[in-house]
Amino acid sequence: MNTSTMAAEAAHGARSPAYAPEEVEEEPPSSALLRNRARFFGDVSEESWNDWKWQFRNRITSIDELAQLIPLSAEERAALSQVTSKYPLSVTPYYLCLIDPNDRNDPIMRQAIPCVREITMGGFGLEDPLEERGDSVVPGLVHRYPDRVLMVLTNICPVYCRHCTRKREWCHGAWTRTSAEIEAMVDYIRRNNNIRDVIISGGDPLTLSTRRLEQVLSALRQVGHVEIVRIGSRFPVVLPQRIDEELCSMLSRYGPIWLNTHFNHEREIGPESAMACDRLLRSGVPVSNQSVLLRGVNDSVEAQMKLCHGLLRIKVRPYYLFQCDEVQGTEHLRTPVDVGLDIIEGMRGHTSGLAIPTFVVDLPDGGGKVPLQPNYVVSHTRDQLALRNYEFRLFRYRNPAPSRPSNRRRRNGKRLHPSCAKPESQTGTVALPLRRTR
Repeated sequence: MNTSTMAAEAAHGARSPAYAPEEVEEEPPSSALLRNRARFFGDVSEESWNDWKWQFRNRITSIDELAQLIPLSAEERAALSQVTSKYPLSVTPYYLCLIDPNDRNDPIMRQAIPCVREITMGGFGLEDPLEERGDSVVPGLVHRYPDRVLMVLTNICPVYCRHCTRKREWCHGAWTRTSAEIEAMVDYIRRNNNIRDVIISGGDPLTLSTRRLEQVLSALRQVGHVEIVRIGSRFPVVLPQRIDEELCSMLSRYGPIWLNTHFNHEREIGPESAMACDRLLRSGVPVSNQSVLLRGVNDSVEAQMKLCHGLLRIKVRPYYLFQCDEVQGTEHLRTPVDVGLDIIEGMRGHTSGLAIPTFVVDLPDGGGKVPLQPNYVVSHTRDQLALRNYEFRLFRYRNPAPSRPSNRRRRNGKRLHPSCAKPESQTGTVALPLRRTR
């Protein structure tokens, strides 16, 4: 399928004095959902539709199934079958109904439906750009940062997002960690007192039964130095029916638990997803959002502004905006880093700081996350800074004298790499460009 045209450059314009989005009337997500549901799944009862297990069992997983719902030519079917032989298809009936089947550039379609460029541009990127395998201390447990670990419990997801960082795992068939593997992970955590934060991920860990997930949480809660548990799940977006009373009641017993979800476009925010997030919040589980910057989906100031405002309306905090990782099969969805910087710059000053996520690049080779932001420091001396604001007005700011000598070459008692350290003899002005070169 040609889900091609990917034009939108981040555009707050040529230093416009204020953000002024175009007034475009868009159909509410609920209207599109109801119309497509009646069209595609009109014979499905309300009880079945709201049963997350029915949704999961009835995922669309083949191009032949997809062609019955979205018009595809014979050539498109043949091309997409080649794609799915390497990168499988999985999409829930609920999430499929958010797609406009007649718009080949639909932002939901671009995330969920295979594209031939996943293989024609497959020479770009790496299978495991973040080197998770290299930081795996036992199977499924990634220990990269000193105080936190990542537990990968399964490779199964309700929707296979075409931009997935762990796209490599789709090729190995469906799997879930065994009890022995999970015990080995917990035992490693138990033996490392500096681990205070455990992130449960996948695939999507909420594909596990509530009982199975409770066993994992119960084991972690018996480790005294584990302070918080975070769950990474896209279920509130792609299968919100999973966030039911049984799950929320169970989660409420093992707090503090935080849930990071993954909305990428405002049209994913509808009554069902809002209700799912509300259930989590009422159960004592704060919800944050980690979106990925995707070409043709959310790569403009306007798209991000609408997304983040929509998230705040349903009480979800915009947490991270990730630069799309350099994963094989995702190059057609990646944007230049400058696009993300321009988006943050276009939002700053024109909306609440609460609505602005942190733009992050997850470095290759296991380098970890690095936050990026537009440069507001024009020059910097020991006595004074010259700063610009969001309107590009310049201000001077007096720099207080330090109470003791500063040694910026050290972090946590470790000497920085020489390339990162400022020479001690350099005491004059550090001048930085006022405008970033485009």
